[in-house]
Amino acid sequence: MARIKSGFTGERAIILPRPIITEYIDSELGALLYITDIGFYPKASFHFRKRTMEEASQYILIYCIEGNGWFETGNQIHKVTANQVFILPKGKAHSYGSENSKPWTIYWIHFDGEKADFFSEGFDKPLSVLPEKDSRIEERFKLLEEMFSILKNGYSKSNLDFTNISLFYFLGTLKYLNVYNTSSTINQEIQKRDVAEEAVHYMRENVRKRISLKEMADYVGFSTSHFSLLFQRKTGHSPLSYFLYLKIQEACHLLDFSNMKMNQISVLVGFEDPFYFSRIFTKTMGQSPSDYRKKKKG
Repeated sequence: MARIKSGFTGERAIILPRPIITEYIDSELGALLYITDIGFYPKASFHFRKRTMEEASQYILIYCIEGNGWFETGNQIHKVTANQVFILPKGKAHSYGSENSKPWTIYWIHFDGEKADFFSEGFDKPLSVLPEKDSRIEERFKLLEEMFSILKNGYSKSNLDFTNISLFYFLGTLKYLNVYNTSSTINQEIQKRDVAEEAVHYMRENVRKRISLKEMADYVGFSTSHFSLLFQRKTGHSPLSYFLYLKIQEACHLLDFSNMKMNQISVLVGFEDPFYFSRIFTKTMGQSPSDYRKKKKG
């Protein structure tokens, strides 16, 4: 059976040069926490890595956003499903991989520093980060994309500082998950339930995936027909059409503010086939993704 480390369609990775890391960890901030590698692997069929104790020289965070996988440390195997995150400790032999029948899509970060052990404590088993009313999942993904974007601009001291401050915050959103989830609603008055608003929140939290009408209806607790009626009344659009518009909106943002390739963007908004993504984008926006990117904005 084939097993590969990388080479997945639409993948992205940034590996910081060792001399840059060596210099940066002597700084006040770098000594506390720093990134060595960051990546995104979509639909990573046959993904597999195995490291000895000596080879496990950093902490490794893996955030599974879709599909299934597994990891093994200390002779214990843990299954990993969508919306779960785990951290492999430094200096401990491990292996991990994607499930072949339903390959995972993952963000991954290699990191280290004096505070790395503090942030990794308690993540030796998969932590579920489920789409809920106050889950703020998409905000977390945007933070990861921010780290990508900054590092792509170079390895200046200010870029590395900003990235690592972002890493502190990102790891904090996971370590203090309940605090992060509820902070957006503290001191807000309880409002009358808005089913459409709840559904749109669920759509935004899953904009990088493919979700069905039934999954949307189940989330808000209605039958598909009743949910569709309520949503249409409030928004003027069917739930699936609205979800598509959100995907295209996210694609426009990535076209405007990143230099990602079309096949990378299509994966990030839940389209496995970049040609199908291009057709849908063109139909919705009236121009192709490449023409949209060239057009001057503002």
